[in-house]
Amino acid sequence: MTSTPGLKFLEKQGVAVTLHPYDYDPSADAVGLQAAEALGTDPALTLKTLMVEVDGKPACVVLPSDRQLSMKKVAAAFGGKSAAMMLPAKAEKLTGYRVGGISPFGQKKPVPTVMEESPLAAPKVWINAGARGLLLGIAPGDALRVLGAKAASVLA
Repeated sequence: MTSTPGLKFLEKQGVAVTLHPYDYDPSADAVGLQAAEALGTDPALTLKTLMVEVDGKPACVVLPSDRQLSMKKVAAAFGGKSAAMMLPAKAEKLTGYRVGGISPFGQKKPVPTVMEESPLAAPKVWINAGARGLLLGIAPGDALRVLGAKAASVLA
């Protein structure tokens, strides 16, 4: 199994995860939904990692793959005035991951992170492990803690 910076980061933190490889479809309209379908996981608990800019500063948002962000709520969650999606090339350069395989864990340059609060009561969520076609299963409380993330409502 490929090790990624995200998996190495979690190992250093002593966080137990399960690995879930699947056939990544680069032509899928929604990568997170395609992953949930391929793995048979609940899309509400299969989380996607989106890189955003809040008042021009990079940030990371982790949310259910079947939902959309409210940029107004994202800006508020980070204490900013406005938020926008980060351009894919910039997200790849900043995180060290390829789009479709961006993990909130082990990014090249850690940035402030917010996790959507709705899935946090679940015993386990699935998040990208840092490679296309590889998710990791983790307790949401562990993810929140090691990311130093804030829980907030960011859904449209």
